[in-house]
Amino acid sequence: MSDTQFDDEILDSNAISPTDEEGNPVPVTIPIALAPGVTVVYTTRLGGVSHGDFGDCNLGGKGGDDLQAILANRVSLAKSVGCGLSLVSQVHSGRAVDVDASWHLNTPFGFDVSGTPGEVTADGEAQAATVVEADGQVTYRAGVALGMFAADCLPVLMADAQAGVIGAAHCGRKGLQRGIIGATIDAMVAKGAAPERIAATLGPCICGDCYEVGDAIAGEFDAQFPGTFTLTRFGGPGIDIAKAARMELAKAGVPADSIVDSRPRVNAASQYLYEDEELASLCAADGEGEPALADRWSTVRHSMCTLENPLWYSHRRASLAGKAHEGRLLALIMRG
Repeated sequence: MSDTQFDDEILDSNAISPTDEEGNPVPVTIPIALAPGVTVVYTTRLGGVSHGDFGDCNLGGKGGDDLQAILANRVSLAKSVGCGLSLVSQVHSGRAVDVDASWHLNTPFGFDVSGTPGEVTADGEAQAATVVEADGQVTYRAGVALGMFAADCLPVLMADAQAGVIGAAHCGRKGLQRGIIGATIDAMVAKGAAPERIAATLGPCICGDCYEVGDAIAGEFDAQFPGTFTLTRFGGPGIDIAKAARMELAKAGVPADSIVDSRPRVNAASQYLYEDEELASLCAADGEGEPALADRWSTVRHSMCTLENPLWYSHRRASLAGKAHEGRLLALIMRG
């Protein structure tokens, strides 16, 4: 799909009104035009109200961030994309769910069964969370943004525009080994999609040069996905989960030329944010050497890599910096 046209809009806290009508910072997002009437959106660390190790736009609800900050970030995101969010509890499984039968507005931002605690009651206790465990979602509903949390794992977003069916898969190492991409495509097919009509794009994830896992895990993964073994820039064995995902898409019948490359749009967004003051502040707290943003950007070789590109949340980066917590980005797919 080399003729894919990309949306020109990048939400940048320096160029667009930095707050919504409630005064909350607008999440800085990167939109991708995947297929006719279908848009993918990647959130970044910029534009939210989270603080400390979670700064600034944490959207994950399981890490211990302030519940009101998470809620504010999600509400602002839903408003900025014009869709209700659909969030599930990701457990590195091979299970995909059809959310159409159960989707309803149970939060101010959409449908949340991700395990995020509910609103705090008058006695100070958080309400019990509703949980549906899955790592893939599908829908034919317009106005619903299927969301996958990530902070090194790979989100894969898919659409059959002709059938009006979209899907999202959370592809960590274990999820890939358990067949989450195939399970998500099967769920799309059950709703009328055809693999040969599916367009897909691979979201931000830790790259093969950075994902060091050790000999045993790398060997096991490479045995299942031949050619995904890597030698990382840290000197040890690693794996390439994006390459494994492409293999799984091909296995499921998705044509290679129907995989839209997100990198040109992300590269443009990264260049646009080279001097962003908010990003400079976040980088200064990342524990990666020179705090100057220009020096930080000079180390980025792969813009889609969550460890290398400071726009993204990265569990591995947080671990290397000795941080106690890390936030989560959301990769969204929605029909207009």
